[in-house]
Amino acid sequence: MSKVTDPIADYLTRVRNAIMAKNRVVDIPASNIKKEMTKLLKEKGYILNYKFEEGVGVQGNIKIALKYNPETKVSAIKALERISKPGLRQYCDTNSIPRVLNGLGIAIISTSKGVITDKEARELKVGGEVLCYVY
Repeated sequence: MSKVTDPIADYLTRVRNAIMAKNRVVDIPASNIKKEMTKLLKEKGYILNYKFEEGVGVQGNIKIALKYNPETKVSAIKALERISKPGLRQYCDTNSIPRVLNGLGIAIISTSKGVITDKEARELKVGGEVLCYVY
């Protein structure tokens, strides 16, 4: 078993690779932060559905059903971009929360109120670590 140094980057890469391969479903080792990110992606309409499987491996598994346009076969997710890296963490305060594509995309931010989108962080007036951009 290989040790992953950046599990969030691994999560994003697995989803990105599945989209490029036009896969319907992608399996990802679970963690609490990945589960929260997956819930946000579903909430915002970037993925069709997800299922948390317990007992698979140490921490379980996340099965994500990816969303594609039925006519054009284009994925709902155009890009997944890791912002804060283990070597260089990116934090923002309430006033400097980033806007992704002028509000068309979302920034996933880890705050004291949990893992939330940039819009929710602005409403709650909290800052935190900018995990990634999704658009």
